Amino acid sequence: MAKVIIIGPAHPLRGGLATFNQRLAKEFNDEGHDCSIYSFSLQYPSFIFPGTTQYTKEPAPENLTIHTVINSINPFNWIKVGNRLKKEKADLIIVRFWLPLMGPALGTILRRVGKNKHTKIVCIADNIIPHEKRFGDKPFTKYFLKSCDAFITMSEKVMSDLRLFEKTKPVQLVSHPLYDNFGAIVSKEEAREKLKINSEESIILFFGFIRKYKGLDLLFEAMADDRIKKAGIKLLVAGEFYEDAKQYTEQIEQSGIKDQLILRTDFIQDSEVKYYLCAADVVIQPYRNATQSGVTPLAYHFEKPMVVTNVGGLPALVPDGKVGLVVEPNPAAIADGILKFYQLGENYFIPHLRSEKEKYSWANLVKAIQHLVE
Repeated sequence: MAKVIIIGPAHPLRGGLATFNQRLAKEFNDEGHDCSIYSFSLQYPSFIFPGTTQYTKEPAPENLTIHTVINSINPFNWIKVGNRLKKEKADLIIVRFWLPLMGPALGTILRRVGKNKHTKIVCIADNIIPHEKRFGDKPFTKYFLKSCDAFITMSEKVMSDLRLFEKTKPVQLVSHPLYDNFGAIVSKEEAREKLKINSEESIILFFGFIRKYKGLDLLFEAMADDRIKKAGIKLLVAGEFYEDAKQYTEQIEQSGIKDQLILRTDFIQDSEVKYYLCAADVVIQPYRNATQSGVTPLAYHFEKPMVVTNVGGLPALVPDGKVGLVVEPNPAAIADGILKFYQLGENYFIPHLRSEKEKYSWANLVKAIQHLVE
């Protein structure tokens, strides 16, 4: 049995990183290890956080120890937490890295831990080069990476970005495991009834935080295509704006697609996620650029085909013509992909989805981490 600590967001913080960390901790504990999470008392200062709140109203996960102690902008806190973790003498620390802004805090904490000459430090790198560039990105990232012993990436793109900074330390590519903690699949009828959506309509889903790189504006342009309008296809947008919504509302008005949209642009609570996925015929990821996506494993879990753009790690996760369709990141190609999906039909993709999803287990990720440590 190993003593394992995960450093990264957890309850009461919300979002995909927290969900991932909690599910990974559960896997370690289920396999007989002693795993806890060290999370943030302050993750983002309010002036740089783009959403409405960083916190969830959902209850805390059961049977999981979460220490809410890290302040991302207070250097005295970094030293204090680092010294505490140094004394803990965990066998393994797994640290999440998704934003250069976190580099100074996490890098300082881990340098203190390294002084105990016992704890191995493995980073799960979600992004190395961020989607939105900021001052200090490179030095902050370099500072953080030097404090780790080995790395896990979940896409080839992140692995190649990592190798620009770190040439020699061990790194392993592991597919993003499936989120299986949002409940079981419910019928399309039940999901649509819950969301008050017409059970007869053709519904495509854009799910997750709305940011420029995710290409919702490209999808809106695709919705204005006459062929999409004639087919009566509707777009369900489920997720909170992480940038100014004004550009999107103006685009909706100008392109005359208001009647084709169902907008649910508040944060989607964990307990509601299954209804949005199960209500849809297909999940659309019209991204301009991408590393990997937490939406893809969600779609796999709920056995929903995907139309994704040919960027970053998306095509590798969505075999074209099997679990979904891969299209170029422009409105005409996205519209073509949506129409082709409806020609083939949802049931065409289901057998491929069911066989492909077996690759994406949490046990695989734990095994890969243990292999790196050894």
